[in-house]
Amino acid sequence: MYKIKHNQDNNIIEVEHSNTKLYAKLFNNYGGTLQELSLKGHVIIENLAPLTYDLTYASSILFPFANRIKDGAYKYKGEKHQFETNLKEENNALHGLVFNKPFQVIEKSTSETSATVVLEYNETGISIGFPYTYNIQLKYVFTKNTVSLTVTAKNTSQKTFPFTLGWHPYFLSDNLYDSVICFDSTKKILMENRNITDGFKDIDPITDFYVKDQKLDDCWVLDSDEIKFKTPKYELIMTSSAENNFLQLYTPPKANNIAIEPTTGVSDSFNNKIGLQTLKPNESYEITWDLTIQDSLIND
Repeated sequence: MYKIKHNQDNNIIEVEHSNTKLYAKLFNNYGGTLQELSLKGHVIIENLAPLTYDLTYASSILFPFANRIKDGAYKYKGEKHQFETNLKEENNALHGLVFNKPFQVIEKSTSETSATVVLEYNETGISIGFPYTYNIQLKYVFTKNTVSLTVTAKNTSQKTFPFTLGWHPYFLSDNLYDSVICFDSTKKILMENRNITDGFKDIDPITDFYVKDQKLDDCWVLDSDEIKFKTPKYELIMTSSAENNFLQLYTPPKANNIAIEPTTGVSDSFNNKIGLQTLKPNESYEITWDLTIQDSLIND
């Protein structure tokens, strides 16, 4: 039987099923993030300590923008706006506004085959640089070999606003050097010296990307909605329900971890419009990312 434990003191949720070797840990006060995950007994996502959350943004939901906004500045419908530049060394705004917000639990349920947790953050004030209100819901569904994350963003203000969305999970391999990331792409995003998008580059078709000892903070345009992470011990498949998908890869200063970030836009999207969408008052946008661990490659 699946079990859900909610520690009210620190607002942390643990989900487990001993027979299927599932374990998950959600930090609701840190943006409702999935900070630990084991599937079929394999650690897929680990605590990145001693690296701290304010430096890693581990598993954070990136809204209303993914990645960076150059100098935190943009113009929308003729009006200039200024985000806080929380990435001081680059003088950029980074990863949106909800990564550090406290999410509330609005649903917990279990069955013989799954466990479901729904979290919510409701922004009723006017944020610096984003003069709109909104509601974000995160729906996590866990089974013995899958995790589904559905993010629903609703515009609760009186004006249409721009947005992109992303997810920032780090995945663990017992040997990242020998791991492979499989995705379909023929275009790479070019970056200037502050990691701001500077156009596209046509590349030979990618199917297998070998991590080796590369230090990555790179982005590609995806030609499909599927990404595979092949490690010596397991294979993980990530899919997206979005029509347009981008992939950001980042290697942190912790061995054998890599951020595999699906996004709907690129850095500085509020200015270059790449992947940028708009949401009208009272309308919602929904995206689902699914993770599946391949049983056939698991050595139980």
